[in-house]
Amino acid sequence: MSVSTFAVAGATGRLGCHVVEVLAERGHRVVPMSRATGVDVITGQGLAEALDGAEVVIDVASWHASDQGAATEFFRTSAGNLQEAGRRAGVARIVMASIIGVDKATAGFLVAKKVHEECLLSGPVPVRLLRAAQFHEFVGQLLDWRQGDVAYVPALPSQLVACRAVAEELVDLAIAAHSPGMPVPEIAGPRREILAEAARLLGARRGVKVVGVDGSAIPDAELAADGAFLPGPHAKLAGPTFQEWLDAQL
Repeated sequence: MSVSTFAVAGATGRLGCHVVEVLAERGHRVVPMSRATGVDVITGQGLAEALDGAEVVIDVASWHASDQGAATEFFRTSAGNLQEAGRRAGVARIVMASIIGVDKATAGFLVAKKVHEECLLSGPVPVRLLRAAQFHEFVGQLLDWRQGDVAYVPALPSQLVACRAVAEELVDLAIAAHSPGMPVPEIAGPRREILAEAARLLGARRGVKVVGVDGSAIPDAELAADGAFLPGPHAKLAGPTFQEWLDAQL
């Protein structure tokens, strides 16, 4: 396998750190891009220098909150900057991490991710998408939104997946031969989980009581309950179950 140079947007984030690790393990040159490394995909600071000599960009930069408007603006701006800087640098392609079900979403953060996809795909540099299920690590965020010692977590289905498994699939997609006409690839964990039940497992270790709720207060709860954000039949199922992943954290 030849050595390539990959620039990773969002390199210090939850998923980005795994992408950097996988690329390094496979012997590739990695240019980590984040504000911590002096590269800002919103202002463009340091972007041209970081992409100089890069063959592929892996975009895993994300917005830190669920507000649709702010997230949409972040993704629209970052996509435009990555496309323009990538074109100037002669980047061969951009590989982006997205979320299963964004094409069905009508509100909230997933709509912002749909705009992210559209903005990247409309640019001059070819783009490959990977849609992933919610991460195992996401369950910890649900516990952080607690009231006192109680976390109210939607009892909605998901096929939770480990960040490491998603990172490996992103790298595979980045180096694979192009397959025109194929559906957008998806990756999810090995089995269906209920978010509230997964949160109870983690909550028991953190001393947090978890109460399952119907999720009606969150965007597209009815769609989620009907399985709209679960993987399709062509999805790759990979990595540990939530329980296996949790046990490995000890």
